[in-house]
Amino acid sequence: MRTVALGIVAMACLVAMAQGGNFFQDAEVSWGQDRGKIVDGGRGLDLTLDRSSGSGFQSKSEYLFGKIDMQIKLVPGNSAGTVTTFYLSSQGSTHDEIDFEFLGNVTGEPYTLHTNVFTQGQGQREQQFRLWFDPTQSFHTYSIIWNPQHVIFAVDGTPIRDFKNHEARGVAFPKSQPMRVYASLWNADDWATQGGRVKADWSKAPFVASFRNFNADACVWSNGAQRCPVGTMETVAAPAGGRRGGGGWWNQELSDMSYRRMRWVQRKFMIYNYCTDAKRFPQGTPAECKLR
Repeated sequence: MRTVALGIVAMACLVAMAQGGNFFQDAEVSWGQDRGKIVDGGRGLDLTLDRSSGSGFQSKSEYLFGKIDMQIKLVPGNSAGTVTTFYLSSQGSTHDEIDFEFLGNVTGEPYTLHTNVFTQGQGQREQQFRLWFDPTQSFHTYSIIWNPQHVIFAVDGTPIRDFKNHEARGVAFPKSQPMRVYASLWNADDWATQGGRVKADWSKAPFVASFRNFNADACVWSNGAQRCPVGTMETVAAPAGGRRGGGGWWNQELSDMSYRRMRWVQRKFMIYNYCTDAKRFPQGTPAECKLR
């Protein structure tokens, strides 16, 4: 496992390395053979699932902190049994991981947006949501803001979850393992839809999920060094009503308004929260659940 000392994390940033948006330059199909195809001159990438196999791609670069955006249009119609993913992950048994997963459903029933955070190989931090729009009709932007103090999940710019750094309270936080971006479309009909009761309808195959406008405004990890966009770690005064911290994603945290928007989404659209699942954690929910 490759880890990075805090002194390296705090190093001065060099030139911008991660601005992208072209799948030919920034990503590669990693499995599924020809079921993953770069389209539209590199602006898009389609993943396909059939009875034989799904497919996936990964970023060519590894990142250590950043803001990662991906526009996704999910499998339309009867998507039961399918799972579309967009996530960051390192490697190994003690890996870190930050997940968006989209669990398909029968025609007319909503997708489930599943989020999770793994630190040092330990997950079990699931929060699930219904979306407030049809994610199969058009592209929507899903974002991960990952800095030394926060992991913020956002949908079309609206924050839905904020996993904070509570290391001082004994809670592990993903801060030292470089991670790649991954995306996939695969068959999980043994569990994905209504607990596995509804299976994939292979007469509707091939299933297709479309990705476009992959952008990583991030610190690239390469050859043992971290290279960040110019000005990443600068702190400037936040504009009135703006997000706290200033200086872009490196210092980003939720403003009071953004926090209220997140809490509104959680009240209206959250369908599962590990922090309230006393049956799952009879000895008490994880430590971060008790912190504000």
